[in-house]
Amino acid sequence: MCADRALRDTDTSPHSGVLGCEALRQITGYQRPADIARCLREQGVRVFHGRRGPWTTLDLINQAGGLGGHAANDTLDPRQVL
Repeated sequence: MCADRALRDTDTSPHSGVLGCEALRQITGYQRPADIARCLREQGVRVFHGRRGPWTTLDLINQAGGLGGHAANDTLDPRQVL
């Protein structure tokens, strides 16, 4: 789970914008991975579940907050797909 000390050091990848469980724990204030994921989902953030606990990206958080909206057309750019 994300409480392991070994996971905290590699929890967030600074180049990819990925926020892992430990970073999300600090952001949300919740301790349990299930509570962290629920909190984010309730706010419209897409959350993924991995071996190390829930994770998301800065872009997904910004989209949930109304920042960095979608393009005027409905065409997806392949770079936007995870």
